[in-house]
Amino acid sequence: MSQDITAEWADWNQHFLVAELERISAILSNRIAVVRGEDEPPPALPIDTPDVSPPLALDALTRLFSLTPFERDLLLLCAGIELDGTFAHLCADAQANPAMTYPTFSLALAALPGAHWGALAPTGALRRWRLIEIRDGSALTISPLRASEQVVHYLAGIRAPDERLLRLVAPVDPPDALAPSQQALADRVVALWERAVGGSPPLIQLCGESAEDMRAIAAVSCRGFGMALHTLSAERMPTTPAELDQIIALWDRDAALLESALLLDLDDLDSSDPDRLRAVSRLAEQLSGPLLLSTRERRPLRRPTITLDVHKPRPDEQRAIWRVALGPHAEPLNGQIDVLVGQFSLGMAAIRAAGTEALQRLDLDSGDGSWGMGVRSQESGVELPTPNPPTLQPPTPNPQLPTALWDVCRTQARARLDDLAQRIESVSSWDDLVLPEGQRLVLRDIAAHVRQRTKVYEQWGFASKGSRGLGISALFAGASGTGKTTAAEVLAGELRLDLYKIDLSAVVSKYIGETEKNLRRIFDAAEAGGAILLFDEADALFGKRSEVRDSHDRYANIEVSYLLQRMESYRGLAILTTNMKSALDQAFMRRIRFVVQFPFPDAAQRAEIWRRIFPLATPTEGIDIAKLARLNAPGGNIRNIALNAAFLAADTGEPVRMAHLLHAARVEYAKQEKTLTDAEVAGWA
Repeated sequence: MSQDITAEWADWNQHFLVAELERISAILSNRIAVVRGEDEPPPALPIDTPDVSPPLALDALTRLFSLTPFERDLLLLCAGIELDGTFAHLCADAQANPAMTYPTFSLALAALPGAHWGALAPTGALRRWRLIEIRDGSALTISPLRASEQVVHYLAGIRAPDERLLRLVAPVDPPDALAPSQQALADRVVALWERAVGGSPPLIQLCGESAEDMRAIAAVSCRGFGMALHTLSAERMPTTPAELDQIIALWDRDAALLESALLLDLDDLDSSDPDRLRAVSRLAEQLSGPLLLSTRERRPLRRPTITLDVHKPRPDEQRAIWRVALGPHAEPLNGQIDVLVGQFSLGMAAIRAAGTEALQRLDLDSGDGSWGMGVRSQESGVELPTPNPPTLQPPTPNPQLPTALWDVCRTQARARLDDLAQRIESVSSWDDLVLPEGQRLVLRDIAAHVRQRTKVYEQWGFASKGSRGLGISALFAGASGTGKTTAAEVLAGELRLDLYKIDLSAVVSKYIGETEKNLRRIFDAAEAGGAILLFDEADALFGKRSEVRDSHDRYANIEVSYLLQRMESYRGLAILTTNMKSALDQAFMRRIRFVVQFPFPDAAQRAEIWRRIFPLATPTEGIDIAKLARLNAPGGNIRNIALNAAFLAADTGEPVRMAHLLHAARVEYAKQEKTLTDAEVAGWA
C-alpha cells in the first residue's frame, strides 16, 4: 500500500543507503587486497535494517522482487557506480584492469558473499525485472553492468516512471468524490482486487461512453486500494513486438516500484488497425500487475476479465451535484437545475467545471473551493461533497445565471461531437420559414415535446413504463430546397440547442458492422448535450427493407434497425431527411414519432419567400414580387439566386434589380441543367 514519504523517512533512507554502500565498498577493498596479495582487512559486517514505516527503499525493493542477499549486493554494487564516485576506481583495482571501471558478473561472483550463478539467468529477478542492464561486451561475465536509472532513483527515494515510459504513461489524480452510483463501482473494483491478493488480479474492463467518468472511477478505486494510477492511451502504444515487450517489462517493474495500476484507454482506438488491436491484446494479456481498460465496447480477452458498465450519474445525483457546484446560488434558481439535468447529462467533473465557469462569467463568488462531505440529495438520500464553509446568507438571485449555465453546458457537450459531425449555427427563425400552417403546427409540437420531455417522462412517470419510444424522432420529407434544414435550424434556435448535420452517405460503410460503430459513436457523443441530430440523405440507409440474400443484406437491415433503436432511446431530437418518402419502408415509418412533408412551394408561398429573402440592409430597386413568384423554384434555389444577384449588384455599385436577379436565375438553372421558360421570366428585365 502506498504511503506518503516524509522528510524523516528520507533522512533514514539516505543514512541507510550510504551505510550499505560503505559496506559494499569494504567488500571491494577486501577483494583488492586478495588480488594484490595483501593482508585482508576485517570483513564488512551486515547492517541491521531500521524498523521504519514505510520500509526503506532498499528493503522494499528486496521484498518486492524477492532478491537473494547476493542479488541485493550485486544491485548495490551497480548502483554504487552512480551514487559514489569512489566505486569506479574500486572496480578497476578489484579486477586488476584500469580500463574496467565498472562492475561485472565476474567481479560479483568473485567478491560478493553468497554468489550463485542463477543471478545471471535471464529469468532471474535482476534481469527479468530490468533492475540491471547488461551493456555490450565480449562475454556475459565480463560485460559491463549498469543499474537501471529508475532503480537508482528509487533507492534514492525518488518515485517516477522510467524515462522510456514518461512519453507514454501519465499519472491520474483521483477526484475528491464520486457520485454514489459510481462510487459503488469503485468499491466493487477494490473488493475484486482484495479478493485476489496473493494471486493474479483480474483485468477490470470499464465500459461506458464517458472516458472521463471511467478514469475517475479507476483513480478512486486505486486510492481505495492504496495504489496510484497511471494511464496509457492505446493510440500511443508501440506496435512492434520488440518495443511492446520492452514496455511490458518496464511497466511490470515500475508498477511494483510505484505501487501503481495501469489504465489502458481505448477510447480513441482505431478498430480498423489490426496491428494496434493485436498490441492491445498482447499488453492486456501479458501485464502481471493490476490493469484496467476503459472502452466503449466490450472486448474479448484470454485473460480473466470482469466487465463493469459505467453510466453517467443518475438524474437525482446530477441535481445534487449541481447544488453543490453552485453552492448558495443554487437555491434561487427556482427549478432551473431540473431543466439543466433534463437536457444535459454530465458527469461530476463536467458539472463542477460548468458551474465554476458560469459563476466566473458573472463574477459570482462560488465559495472557497474546498470540498468536504455531507450534502444529501433530497430525492435519493445520496451523499455528496459540499463546499466548506456553508454560506449562511443566501445571495440575491442573478437573472443571467440560468442562461450562462445553459450556454456553458452546451459548450461542455460539444467536445466529442465536433469531431464527428458538422455543427450548424442556427440563424433562422420562424419568420424565415414559409410553410403551410399544418406543417408549422407539427414543428411547434416537436419543440413542445423536447421542452417538456423531463416533466412528462420523469415527473409524470412515463419513463417508468419503459425506455422504448422515449426518444423524439422526426422525418422531414421533401425535395431539395424546400426548407428541411431551415426547419431544423428554427427548432435549434427555438430550443437553444446545438444542431449537428450528419451525412448518412458518409457514415454508411461497405464493411460489415462499421456503419453501426459509426452511428454508435455519434449518438454516444451527442448524449451529453442532447443536441439536435440531423441525419441528411436518409435514403442512403433507409430504403425498402432488402430481401435477405446474403450476409450484407442481413447486416444492412441490422444497421437500419440499430439507427431506429438509438433514435427511439436518444435523449435529444433526431431528424431524418429524405427526398423520397415513398422509398421508405412503412415498418420503419411507424417507429418515427413525427413526419413532416415539405411541399414544393406554390406561387403564393414563393412570393412570401421572395418578400423575406433580402435583409433589411440590402438596397433594392424595382423588385416585382409577383413576377419573381412565377419562377418555379423552391426556397433553397431562391436564396441562391438572391445571394448571387446581391453580389452582381454590389460589384457594379448598384442596388439589386430585376436584371441582376434574371442573370442569377439563369446561372442557378444552368447549374441544375434546367432551362428558364419565357413564362417564368417574362417582363423581368
